[in-house]
Amino acid sequence: MRLLVIGSTGQVARALSVRGAQAGHDVIGVGRPQIDLEHPTGLGDLFASVSPDVVINAAAYTAVDKAENDAARADAINHTGAVALARSAEAMGLPFIQISTDYVFDGLKGAPYLEADTVSPVNVYGRTKALGETGVLAAHPSALVVRTSWIYAAEGTNFVRTMLRLAADRDHLNVVNDQIGRPTEAEALAVALLSLSQSLRSGADGGLLHVANDGEASWRDFAEAAIHGAGLKAHVEGVPTSDYPTPAARPRDTRLDLTKAQRDYDVRLPDWRDSLERCLTAMGAGGRGA
Repeated sequence: MRLLVIGSTGQVARALSVRGAQAGHDVIGVGRPQIDLEHPTGLGDLFASVSPDVVINAAAYTAVDKAENDAARADAINHTGAVALARSAEAMGLPFIQISTDYVFDGLKGAPYLEADTVSPVNVYGRTKALGETGVLAAHPSALVVRTSWIYAAEGTNFVRTMLRLAADRDHLNVVNDQIGRPTEAEALAVALLSLSQSLRSGADGGLLHVANDGEASWRDFAEAAIHGAGLKAHVEGVPTSDYPTPAARPRDTRLDLTKAQRDYDVRLPDWRDSLERCLTAMGAGGRGA
C-alpha cells in the first residue's frame, strides 16, 4: 500500500513513516515547501505524481494557546487547508483520512463522547478542527475523520518529554488533575491508521471515528506515570485548572468512546500505560518501574 501523508515532520506523520515501513508499506510524507495548507495549490498534481492508495492528513496547527491570537492561520491549516486536501482526494477517487481531536467537545458531558455527540469547542483550536471535520466530510463524503487525544511520542515536543525534562531538575511538580482524557502514543495511533487505511481501500465506511489508547487519566496521572516510569523521583502534586490560567480554555473531560472503532473496524489500542512504557523504553528512559 502506498500512503501519502501530509505533514511530514509531526509526531503522527513520523510514526506513520516508521510503522508503515516496518509493515512493508510505501509511505511518502510531504510538508513545506512541497505543500502549504495556508495556500494550498497544485494538490492534484501532487496526488497524481505520488499516485497513493490512501491520503492521510496529519498536518495541523496544534499550538492551543497561541491559536487564540492566531485564529486566521489556525483556521487556514485546520479547516480550509484540510478541506482543499479532501476535495482534491475526492476528485481523484482517493480514500482520505483526516486526523482530528477530542478538543471539539466542551468536556461537560460527564461520560465518554460518542461520535454522534454534538461538538461544542471551548477554544479557537477546537473550533477550527471542528470546522475542518464538517468541511472535509462535505467535500469527501466517504472520508474518515479520526478523532484522537493527548498525542505524545518519543521524539518532538510533547507533554511526556516536557515532564521528564522538568522532573530531572526539580523535586516537586504541580500538574493539573481536573482535566481527564485518554493519553495516546503516536506509534499506537499510527498502527491503527494503517489498519484503517487498509479498511478504506477495501470499501469500509467513512465518517467520524474515535481512536485513542484505552484507559483514562488526568494530566497529573499521566505526568506521574511518565516520571516514575522513567525512574525519576520528583513528587507530582495535583492542582486545579484554576491555579494555571491559560490564554485558551481547556475542556475538563474529553474521554472518547472507543466502541465504534473496536466493533466496526477491529481497531483496539493498548492501555495507555502499556504504550507509555513502550515509549519510555524507546526514549532510553527506562520502562515502568525503572
